[in-house]
Amino acid sequence: MPYFTTLDDCRLYYTTHNFEPSRPLVVFLNGTSQTTIYWKPHVNAFSEHFGVLRYDARSQGQSDIGTSEISAEIHISDLQGLLDHLNVQQTHLIGISHGAYIALRLAAATPRLVDRLVLCSIGRDSRAQVKLIVRSWLEILQRADLKTMAWASLPLAFGKRFLNHNRDILDKIVAAIAARNDKEALIAHFNAIANYPSPESFLKTIKCPTLVISGSDDPIVSRKDARQLAKDCRGHHELFPEVGHSIPAEAPALFQQVVFDFLNQRQPSASAV
Repeated sequence: MPYFTTLDDCRLYYTTHNFEPSRPLVVFLNGTSQTTIYWKPHVNAFSEHFGVLRYDARSQGQSDIGTSEISAEIHISDLQGLLDHLNVQQTHLIGISHGAYIALRLAAATPRLVDRLVLCSIGRDSRAQVKLIVRSWLEILQRADLKTMAWASLPLAFGKRFLNHNRDILDKIVAAIAARNDKEALIAHFNAIANYPSPESFLKTIKCPTLVISGSDDPIVSRKDARQLAKDCRGHHELFPEVGHSIPAEAPALFQQVVFDFLNQRQPSASAV
């Protein structure tokens, strides 16, 4: 398995598909409690048109937790280092939730690296709500186990339609979340998120074309909040109906269609807001 070792000796797991220096590259950034497996259903579709890079940030999946204190800054440094290691000069970033936040920070810190930005399930002013939710998950995790925290997260991580349609496999979804995470690493991740600054402090510096996608049934990020984020980035906002926080998993076909249109510089085809 391919690993990249950071300057502080933290091993980061990554995988590439149809990766060639001459092809435009898409990088997928995981949300909280996710791993590279989350993006697997989209690899074949995207790798027909782009090189694809998936990686587990430190404290996620098959990557190490490392010895340095986890922060947004170290996640940015890790991704910069990985891209340098692969000799990537410019890329499209596609992130969800925590991954979208890190994508935003990287685009603000190193504009030359980012061609286009796709941000799922993130808003401009939702930090207080996010911190409260993360605090509740942290309290559960410190007192119980990964499965208990995963069950508590389901109504926030997915929309009503997805949960109703998949009620027979919710046990398997919870078991998969528990199996793919490490309790100590997730606790460190949650503690780091509590100290992240609001996006509004760096949004005005975003220079690349930006697409913000939100779900109408997302209890964490409101339509207004996502729309304001897009406005501040001078980007475009798409609202997916009957979709919750986990957009690529809940509406995979629509997600691919809208993102492909955006990356190919055509007008996205879902209902714009």
